[in-house]
Amino acid sequence: MSAYLCPPAVIHGEHAVETGQILAEVRSRHPQAPWLPRIEGIAASTGITSRGWMLPLAAATAPSSGSGLRTPGAGAAREALARGGFTDREVDRAIAALEAVPAPQTVQERTAPAWAAVQEYGERAARRALHSAGLETTDVDCLITSHSTTPALPGLDLSLFNRLPLRGDVLLLPATQWACIAGTRSLALAADLVAADPDRVVLAVISEALSTTYQPADDTLESLIVRLLFADTAVAVVVTGRPRTESVLRLDAAWHHTLPGTVDLHRLDTRADGTHFVMDRRGPRAVQETVAAMWNWLRARHQDDGRPWHPDLLLAHPGGTRVLEYMEQTMPDGWPAGLLAHSRDSYTTGNRGGAAVLDILRRAHDAGQKTGSRTVLYAAAPGLTATALEGEWL
Repeated sequence: MSAYLCPPAVIHGEHAVETGQILAEVRSRHPQAPWLPRIEGIAASTGITSRGWMLPLAAATAPSSGSGLRTPGAGAAREALARGGFTDREVDRAIAALEAVPAPQTVQERTAPAWAAVQEYGERAARRALHSAGLETTDVDCLITSHSTTPALPGLDLSLFNRLPLRGDVLLLPATQWACIAGTRSLALAADLVAADPDRVVLAVISEALSTTYQPADDTLESLIVRLLFADTAVAVVVTGRPRTESVLRLDAAWHHTLPGTVDLHRLDTRADGTHFVMDRRGPRAVQETVAAMWNWLRARHQDDGRPWHPDLLLAHPGGTRVLEYMEQTMPDGWPAGLLAHSRDSYTTGNRGGAAVLDILRRAHDAGQKTGSRTVLYAAAPGLTATALEGEWL
């Protein structure tokens, strides 16, 4: 397995949402929440003071364009009140009062503008990645896409096929449900594709509007954490089977690992008011199991090297800083400190889900890397499933 990556393109959400804005909105909406006195400390523990969204905070917190009488509707309510013996005047007053009640946004109201943004951001990232690779849209042989937070059919693959546009014989591979693992798994799939045909050019695009999981009506502690964590990002990268002048990283091996019985730990739950991200506190412990399995993979892979091996960079998206700390604590003896510096840097502006690993890779690229620097990329996603890759900078 040898696949060559050109510099990834990263488009951050252009609407800065400050942590202070989120806390103010939460205080005004949930003044009786039992965890309210602790929100400053909870927010500080994330280390995130600002995150970029594709849409402004007001788009997530605005009420529905409909009224509190969206169901069953004014007509049915009026008939029910009349049957109950209310006078016409009383019915009119009751209907007016009910119509004045703000209703939460519907799935359509939350998803439609975000889906439009996901497509536009994805196109920009794709064009920038192709430019960085010195390629045209007509050079693309395969397109891999992921966008788990804005379900749509047709999806991002066909949107980009028409927007760029791509050739009619391009292989389209949408992977909407990869979520947080989209970065590493798309690279692993791309590597397999170019191994089968080294002349193939693969474009991977991940565009995530994680801000759609911001649900103002939710009053749980977990929902507060979700509000604080997520950022919106589109990323894209070109993978080829032969080195190009623009290539920056060679991938040599891939590893996959899935834990049985863990599908309930982290998940997206679609309800009447949109998409909710549900977290289980057992999740980080399960992610740690995949980290331990990855250490074993790397140990076995280099057991016959004849000298101690360690990566020079570890570009990891394990879902949060708690697991980053666990990774640092459990690294094999002799590994240098600071391997996760670029991962930590990325988290200071939010959890980017499937776009995270390529954002971290771009940060490492921009910092400058020596030829031959050994690199491991890792990500875990709801399922609970993980993918890692090993390679070297060119």
